[in-house]
Amino acid sequence: MECKKEINLTQCTCSYPCSKKGICCECVRYHRERGEIPGCFFPKDAEKTYDRSIKKFIEVYSKILE
Repeated sequence: MECKKEINLTQCTCSYPCSKKGICCECVRYHRERGEIPGCFFPKDAEKTYDRSIKKFIEVYSKILE
């Protein structure tokens, strides 16, 4: 499968500058190996904390779903 990095970059909400930005398969793999979730799964305010933990993800969405 061909990577569509340029298209991905236009839709990427992650504010952390890294070499995987726009290369979603590498980003997902990187965070998965660390027990984390990529920044694009978080709302904008939570993403900016750079806390990619599963605990933070659950905390954020538990508040949203209340």
